[in-house]
Amino acid sequence: EISSKSVGLFLSNVADGRTLIVTQLRCSLAEQSFGDGIKIILLLFCTGEYLKSLVQSLQFLLLRDLNAVSGYFSLLKNTTFKPKNEKPAADLCGSCFFIVFSCISGNVYTGTVDGKLWRIGPDDSLTLITHMGQNLPECGSSTDYEPVCGRPHGVRLDRHGQLIVADSYLGLHSVDPRTGEKTLLVANAEGADGVPFAFLNGLEICPETGIIYFTDSSSRWGRRHVKLEVIELNRLGRLLSYDPRTGSVKVLLDSLYMPNGIVLSPDQSFLLLAETSIGRVLRFWLKGPKAGTKEIILDNMIGYPDNIRLSDHGTFLVGITTPRFWKFLPPFLDMIAPYPAVKRFLAKVIPLSAYNLLLPRYALVLELGLEGDIVATLHDPEGRLTWAISDVFQHRGRTYLGSTDLPFLPVLES
Repeated sequence: EISSKSVGLFLSNVADGRTLIVTQLRCSLAEQSFGDGIKIILLLFCTGEYLKSLVQSLQFLLLRDLNAVSGYFSLLKNTTFKPKNEKPAADLCGSCFFIVFSCISGNVYTGTVDGKLWRIGPDDSLTLITHMGQNLPECGSSTDYEPVCGRPHGVRLDRHGQLIVADSYLGLHSVDPRTGEKTLLVANAEGADGVPFAFLNGLEICPETGIIYFTDSSSRWGRRHVKLEVIELNRLGRLLSYDPRTGSVKVLLDSLYMPNGIVLSPDQSFLLLAETSIGRVLRFWLKGPKAGTKEIILDNMIGYPDNIRLSDHGTFLVGITTPRFWKFLPPFLDMIAPYPAVKRFLAKVIPLSAYNLLLPRYALVLELGLEGDIVATLHDPEGRLTWAISDVFQHRGRTYLGSTDLPFLPVLES
């Protein structure tokens, strides 16, 4: 139902040219006030704006599968969150939140918004491992400090017991979980194929080969401007691999819509990849006759996917950072998506922090089968325990729920 309303808005927009009329009117008024030379310049500018609006609007329409959302929530056996332990690690670091996890020897490892790496012991004890960037008192207080403090996103353990960390600003690192010693593998400035990294994000490691797979969500916007990347609906992301044996970086896919979390299939034959800004999940084949190709397995999702994890029984768990539910108004991003001129205006005048007021407090996790079919869902409709799910990680009977907004780590115990 969300899609039909959104596309209905788009069709009326194209039919009467509302977005484009604004540009034409602005240009007509300007032409009355200036000479011939200025008129020519304005004409070229307005023509460019006109074509840009038309192309971006058509792009939005062509990317939408109208039937993908229908029936999801009427057919599934939904489960509501029933927390037994609501706020473990509540005193971790004030305004920080958990985003990614890895486990070994009963420990859980995570990065936080202030650029720190932590170890959570089996008894829920907290141990600081290292700072990815500078250790400043301002770290975590504002996104302005992220480029110097660091921002660890993808965190995994390799087969040698080292933490591999994709820091959004500082590059790909190897970190000794015992000593905190950091080794830079690839700097953001180095990038790949002549294009620097701007927003390192998801991470996965093949246990057989040691190959590290990771995503660069955008070549234009850094992590602190993530909302602008989502609003602009750019195709500036890449899926890459790093071979620790040779130190080489390879681009596997480009022109992606904010690629985010990635996960290997149980047999390691393919990767699932979340394209957050477009609300879909891709499969990229690593083995077999389709090796090197991609396909869409879930499109026009009910929300925007963040990280993807394997569950403890071999399915995929997808954290939905923002659902696309129709409540009092249509979803904010759906309302503005067909109107490129409106999106550009909002991106320029509205502070990034204000967008949080427009997003619902609703927690949603999707469980996918190996072919991308939705087999179960978890909901917190009123956001009583958590919302803005960034990651879902199962370990020893516990389900850890990372969030992009909360300063504590919710845990569900079975």
